[in-house]
Amino acid sequence: MIQKMIAPISVALVYNHKTRSVKPVKVVWENRSYTVTRIGFHHTLRQGRTLFHVFSVESELLFFKLVFNTDSLGWTVEEIADGEPN
Repeated sequence: MIQKMIAPISVALVYNHKTRSVKPVKVVWENRSYTVTRIGFHHTLRQGRTLFHVFSVESELLFFKLVFNTDSLGWTVEEIADGEPN
């Protein structure tokens, strides 16, 4: 089931200076920690002057759509799915 929301979330990521890329490695949501096992996609979008980085990531149990706001340096989760049909 896909659950849409906008809620703050904690994300740990790794930056590779050689490839100049970032990779989320862990998500903490509702006091539970999820290790990222796969990154589905990453893209950017701009709303006004604010640049957002959007990541689709997968853990063993859930899929997350994560958004990083480059102005506030904050992360939000916009979708969570468990892989089950709605």
